[in-house]
Amino acid sequence: MRTVTIAVLSDIHYAGPAEKARGEDYEFRPIANPLLRAVARAYRHLFWIRHPLEQDRQFDRFLNTVSPVDHLIANGDYCCDTGFVGVSDPAAFQSAEECLGKLRAKFGGRARFTLGDHDLGKLTMFGGQGGMRLASWHAATQKLGLQPFWKLSIGHYLLMGVASSLVALPAIQADTLPAEWPEWQRLREAHLAEIRAAFDALQPEQRVLLFCHDPTALPFLASEESVRRRMPQIEQTILGHLHTQLILLKSRMLSGIPPVHFLGRTAARLSTALHQASHWWQFRVRLCPSLSGTELFNDGGYYLVHLDPAGNHPARFDFQPLPR
Repeated sequence: MRTVTIAVLSDIHYAGPAEKARGEDYEFRPIANPLLRAVARAYRHLFWIRHPLEQDRQFDRFLNTVSPVDHLIANGDYCCDTGFVGVSDPAAFQSAEECLGKLRAKFGGRARFTLGDHDLGKLTMFGGQGGMRLASWHAATQKLGLQPFWKLSIGHYLLMGVASSLVALPAIQADTLPAEWPEWQRLREAHLAEIRAAFDALQPEQRVLLFCHDPTALPFLASEESVRRRMPQIEQTILGHLHTQLILLKSRMLSGIPPVHFLGRTAARLSTALHQASHWWQFRVRLCPSLSGTELFNDGGYYLVHLDPAGNHPARFDFQPLPR
């Protein structure tokens, strides 16, 4: 059987015309405290990404230069989420729709899409604005056609994609509206039932490549008996969300730290995730960085994965740098 090649990319953060019209200070305007606003601006300018609304250039470069592949997997975050509530915001929806439209035009039915946290909405790191919205869930799954859980069988390999925000829902309850919480819980239980069924149905000879946008979900997956029992069959878990290998490395170093609850919701959420990060490594994690990488390291890119459908050799991941 011939080798199957898969392109994997993540955190595209495409900005359409309506999101670009909001200006690059969209994240700073809601921050009332001038000192905090200066810190946020410095973080964005020096470390994270200086021009967040221009990442579509990297996306177009990917589309124009990626070699022919058998499949494509995009691991979440298709818009810039400048309204902070996911794709229920019309501007973010326009961005995601354009982004997904370009991928579908090039790869057709060979493409699979994982949900990211920004597609559903999340609280901002500094301003405490926004959050997850059920309207974004419905827009993503019904209007944009994103499947919360998907499977792709390639010989002895089974590729799965999960919705990390649903799996990790108990950790991000503060991002949701109280009135929407019961429905989020119902959606999570249905999603976990699909995941359990897929792992229970695994054959002994099958290997799993798991696609999960946010590693915060992994400790919750590890608590599922169906997943734990099949853990040796997970060859690798491909993450997004972190944008750069540096953060994955620091997460390993800081795993197990106690949660910090006196510095606000963002610090509590991040420290709680790191407290549970010791559970990440049993999933044999590999980060797919954002296409743009970070401002400091210019370390963006994507992977070409080479699969032997017979399972005689482990999957080979070749990183394709895409410096700005």
